[in-house]
Amino acid sequence: MRKIVFILALVQLTGLSLLAQQAYVFKDGLISGPCHQYGRTALFTDQLAGLLCEGQLKTPVNGAASFTDDKGKAGTWQPIQANNEGAFAGRTINNGYLYVSYNSPKEQTVILNIAGHQMVYVNGTPHAGDMYRYGWMYIPVALHKGINDFYIRTGRSYGNMGIKAQLMFPKKPVYISTADSTLPFVVSNKNNSELWGAVVIINTTAQPLKNLQLQATIAGKTLTTTLPDIAAQTTRKVGFKMDASGMQDGNCSLSLLNAKTTLDNKTITLKPVSDTLHYSNTFISDIDGSVQYYSVSPQANPDGKAPALFLSVHGAEVQAINQASAYRYKDWGVLVAPTNRRPRGFNWEDWGRLDALEVLSIATEKFKPNPERIYLTGHSMGGHGTWYLGATYPGKWAAIAPCSGYPTLMGYGSADGLIPDSPRNNTEKVLLRASNPSNVFKLANNYKASGVYILHGDSDKVVSVDYARQMKQILAGFHADYSYYEYPGGEHWYGDKCVDWDPLFQFFKWHTIPANSGVNVIDFSTANPAISSSYHWAHILQQQHSLEYSRLQLFRNNNTITGTTTNIQTLAFDVKEIPTGTTTSIILDHQPAISYTRKAGDTVIYFHNGTQWVQGAAPLATEKGIARYGTFKEVFKHRMVFVYSTGGQPAENEWSLNKARYDAETWYYRGNGAVDLIADKDFDATQYPDRGIIIYGNASTNKAWKQLLQNSPIQITRGKVTVGTQEYTGNKLAAYFMWPRADSRIASVAVIGGTGLAGMRAADANQYFAGGSGFPDYMIFSTDLLKGNMSAVKTAGFYNNEWKLDNTESIQN
Repeated sequence: MRKIVFILALVQLTGLSLLAQQAYVFKDGLISGPCHQYGRTALFTDQLAGLLCEGQLKTPVNGAASFTDDKGKAGTWQPIQANNEGAFAGRTINNGYLYVSYNSPKEQTVILNIAGHQMVYVNGTPHAGDMYRYGWMYIPVALHKGINDFYIRTGRSYGNMGIKAQLMFPKKPVYISTADSTLPFVVSNKNNSELWGAVVIINTTAQPLKNLQLQATIAGKTLTTTLPDIAAQTTRKVGFKMDASGMQDGNCSLSLLNAKTTLDNKTITLKPVSDTLHYSNTFISDIDGSVQYYSVSPQANPDGKAPALFLSVHGAEVQAINQASAYRYKDWGVLVAPTNRRPRGFNWEDWGRLDALEVLSIATEKFKPNPERIYLTGHSMGGHGTWYLGATYPGKWAAIAPCSGYPTLMGYGSADGLIPDSPRNNTEKVLLRASNPSNVFKLANNYKASGVYILHGDSDKVVSVDYARQMKQILAGFHADYSYYEYPGGEHWYGDKCVDWDPLFQFFKWHTIPANSGVNVIDFSTANPAISSSYHWAHILQQQHSLEYSRLQLFRNNNTITGTTTNIQTLAFDVKEIPTGTTTSIILDHQPAISYTRKAGDTVIYFHNGTQWVQGAAPLATEKGIARYGTFKEVFKHRMVFVYSTGGQPAENEWSLNKARYDAETWYYRGNGAVDLIADKDFDATQYPDRGIIIYGNASTNKAWKQLLQNSPIQITRGKVTVGTQEYTGNKLAAYFMWPRADSRIASVAVIGGTGLAGMRAADANQYFAGGSGFPDYMIFSTDLLKGNMSAVKTAGFYNNEWKLDNTESIQN
């Protein structure tokens, strides 16, 4: 069945240029038929993974029974061959598993390179996929002597592209890959003496690499960067410094050093550019400490006055530099394009949202724009980003302009699928609450804060113009300041004018952000105060029910504020603009008036909703609040650290390390990021202050548990999960949950684990990295979930504002 094809090539894409390298190309396999469903929720089904969890997966053979489809029809493993382009393609591969194998003559570590897949199990170990077919995912995998099994999870096949898979045999055990570099432009008249770049280091050895250094030399000037640890048999994208102040030909020589030994050398090329042209800058992200970039369309002919700032968010598969380059230079402002962390990234939600905010902050500091003239626009997926960021941060933009965009991930899902638009039962109702911040329809009143210009081609077959018409109809019901234009005959991309549209920028010019003192009407909604809490002088700090929608409607007239609230526990008002000694009457929800007289030095006043509204103190930093509010996904920031176990049984520890690697690979692929992988025996919480910590395993296996989770109301040990007073027993239980770090006011701990090996393997799924996917504070489920059994979710829910379990905020099955 198997054909062995050895090729010799100059593999420049792997970063092994000028080195001959052998590759084994998979040409024959077996295909299972549809057997899994993943999407933008915490729920999933996967029949093959279910068998793998419970140790029941049998090596497939031609004609053997495989899985039942969604209509209950039994399938069989069928032979499949790669096409002339070397890809396994066609409808038969949709939403199933492709099985291939390799007969290794010895134990060895090789490089696995697959493109077009969601993920792969290699001898039962999960590894990240390359669903967008970039081709630069090079993953070290350990092979044993004899037959090695590869179960490649497939999504949708597009034409002849399909899935390409090969094994590569590197000549060096440790080397630099430049295929996925992140590099700045060298911009004239700027300080280029300490620029940041990033390349990938591939470690095929069985030992972690510590204290490596990367030397970057440009025109005789060398800067040396000490690299973070690189775990055994992993890749890591690492940042390094460069001095390009004397650059002549654009070449930068890289040398990877271990003490005085040179492990590898590479050359990268930097692009010099005038400061009057489009360019890219790099920066260190606070999300994970990695190197990211943004692009700039500089202001034409600056006049010394504070410019306007345009934040432009790109569409799927569009690089930020290409987004910026689509715009002509504006004489009244500078345009900045963030990356969403990748060309696909996170649909401008989750970490894509954080990336946009990071770049907005950097651009505000760098370009010193007029604070009244901040604008938001974007195309396609960036049109969605504009709808989403516009609704999420009202008051931050003078005007927004979605171009050829879809409003929500409920109606337009792209590769990761849709967020379900309505729950089918109480379990889904709780789980989908975590996705509420994604639903701009429920936040639509926030658009009243700014002007809205909608631009869409009337012949768009990629993102239907019906989405624009839908949003026009919604705005028409309440918004007095929007403009709408359908470009006749315009398809999805009808040239640069579909983003750089003169009437759009003229609309922007007419709009400014009002001062707080000029805002007397507040109509603000949020689903998560840690994501979005403020509109001008009013702030929602805590909710009565986490991640349900909250709404605040206020009217200020002279010295009286009246209004209504929905699902709000704690409010705050800015008062620094109120004259000292002035008394203000606050009437909320038709209750008796609260009288407040401003004292010298007062800047904020707080109100708490108990039996009635009363003035009080700020919420305790240890409670849920705008700095830390939960959901499980919230932990994956603050330069998160993955801590794997060494205190369990060998198979448990192996799972823990493999799962941490898998998540690190996925984070790198989706988020252009990097994570520290640390063994529990080496972890000391005091050495990682204010950082998100992800624990893999349980209290019986992970030695870091007691440092961080001793007081958690959720406890997992071998064979048992305790959630408050409720106990669940057995070795087939899996868990995702978070808990605030007691030694931090901003960071939390997340746990990914189970009560036994079967439960741990059920937690392999990591669609928490899909943009917009909703995960509550905690979720306990059994391996039966992989078979489609909804009641396998034993409990899921949200803590209350004091981080206590609350039966009214959870479900139990």
